[in-house]
Amino acid sequence: MNKGNRLDYFGEDASRLGQKKLFLFDMDGTIYIGNTLIDGTLALLEDIRSHDGRYIFITNNSSRSVADYLKKVHGMAIPAGEEDFFTSSQAAIYYLKRDHPGKRVYCQGTRSLVAELKKAGIDTVEEIESGIGVVLVGFDTELTYHKLCNTCEILNKNPGIPFVATNPDWVCPVEGGSIPDCGSMCQLIKGATGCYPRFLGKPEPTMIRLVMEKYGCSPEETMVIGDRIYTDIEAGLRAGVDSVCVLSGECTLADIEQSERKPTFTFDSVREILDCIRAARGE
Repeated sequence: MNKGNRLDYFGEDASRLGQKKLFLFDMDGTIYIGNTLIDGTLALLEDIRSHDGRYIFITNNSSRSVADYLKKVHGMAIPAGEEDFFTSSQAAIYYLKRDHPGKRVYCQGTRSLVAELKKAGIDTVEEIESGIGVVLVGFDTELTYHKLCNTCEILNKNPGIPFVATNPDWVCPVEGGSIPDCGSMCQLIKGATGCYPRFLGKPEPTMIRLVMEKYGCSPEETMVIGDRIYTDIEAGLRAGVDSVCVLSGECTLADIEQSERKPTFTFDSVREILDCIRAARGE
């Protein structure tokens, strides 16, 4: 375990983290759990900015808009603006405009997700209507049985209709443990229809590549920090950047040891990442 030196949990030399310029953070389970900030978060973010680095929050959670996230992180005293976020909702908007321009989208999601789609100019409906050309499912914390029935009816009556979802996460960490995330909801739909979606968020590398392009950073200058191997870490691997898994959320040591796809480095939490980066700079 890292004790203020350059080694990660498994004794790997992680000193190159001190050279990173772009830090892509997952949120739930990585910098906070529920409404509780994880120790070391504010200090690490301050350190990044004070050394001319950039941090971006990349989250698979489509239940909130960027405005919602800003309100949440500001309540925890996290310094951030709209430009510091890239969500699976934004990835969905990018995909729908690129691959299904002009199509009517049925969305099983929160009011925030629907509002973001409409604001982006996407023809979005929440009930069964004529002309639906795409089905989109998000992490819906406002899910009802009526919504599920609508989704299943559209898929059953329209074989081959494009079916996409914001993210494959099975659970979302909360203070009381965990709750079903988008991946679990899609599994329920699959059981009723036989249809399974194309997922747009992590582990797809889209969000990471777009952010690197936006800020002119190379893969060598970039790192992804998250608490899930099958989304955060896998996205980093697919994008060709270093990935750091923290043990403060969903992932356990057993998960890492049993996985064929492993993070570049592993730490207990963001606090130990900060210790490592400072040690790498000789501080």
